[in-house]
Amino acid sequence: MEPILLRADRDGERADQFIARLVPELTRSAAQRLLEEGAVTLAGRPVKKNYKTAPGDVLAVALPEPEPVDAVPQDIPLDVVYEDGDVIVVNKPVGMVVHPAAGHPDGTLVNALLYHCGESLSGINGALRPGIVHRIDRDTSGLLIAAKNDFAHQALAEQLQDHSLYREYEAVCVGTLREDAGTVDAPIGRHPVERKKMAVDRKNGRAAVTHWQVLARYPGYTHIRCRLETGRTHQIRVHMASIGHPLLGDTVYGAKKPVPGLAGQCLHARRLSFIHPRTGERVTVECPLPDYFTQVLARLARRA
Repeated sequence: MEPILLRADRDGERADQFIARLVPELTRSAAQRLLEEGAVTLAGRPVKKNYKTAPGDVLAVALPEPEPVDAVPQDIPLDVVYEDGDVIVVNKPVGMVVHPAAGHPDGTLVNALLYHCGESLSGINGALRPGIVHRIDRDTSGLLIAAKNDFAHQALAEQLQDHSLYREYEAVCVGTLREDAGTVDAPIGRHPVERKKMAVDRKNGRAAVTHWQVLARYPGYTHIRCRLETGRTHQIRVHMASIGHPLLGDTVYGAKKPVPGLAGQCLHARRLSFIHPRTGERVTVECPLPDYFTQVLARLARRA
């Protein structure tokens, strides 16, 4: 696999941070491993982990060859919204995990994609996440795009980085938002104590921007549309909680008591738009709100 060339645009940024920022599928720890293994070079010389970039530096990152896929194909029904030889967009149901992990060895979206696509999935993300360009939470429903080859994967990853891959969500948050629209611009990082959670971290967090717009107001709740400018873990959930309006049903960042009829947070990835890797044309897909979401809105409307 040809190395990925990354041109530095900041002065004094640690190499591992720089790589993780420009290659969304690599975590910072994964970038550190590549540096330690000598897989990152500058002008043909290995880059040290503590190297700080200068504007104009071009780092060559040699990603590991795809490992044999350990996840097994499973005949799990998929709601395919768009598909061609390079990409596939599916409408993920609430409750489905995206890729195998501890506690979820199978029954995931990856298992379903392997059955549906056969060997036609990119290998950049390794054995357990073939084709996966971005993720949505287990209890978030909606659109997710996967790459069928490394060419498409790299192009989509670049679009995530430069924000040309557009993602729009709908959600119900707790409380009444007074303004009709707004933006939360707050960096997100690991929670300092509860490591499974994320939090606004203005010192060490990664840049995160969420634009929101009110669609409807109900007594004690607001139906909103959110557009992601970045794609941090739990971004909408963390950002809305940070301004005092956690998502309905989110027992991690909001009230601990589950909401009857909800498996988790009321959050649906409704619209996705991307530049096709091969044709260069913009493709936009949408999916309707699922039953659990429309039932929530109906209950709130009856209370109004």
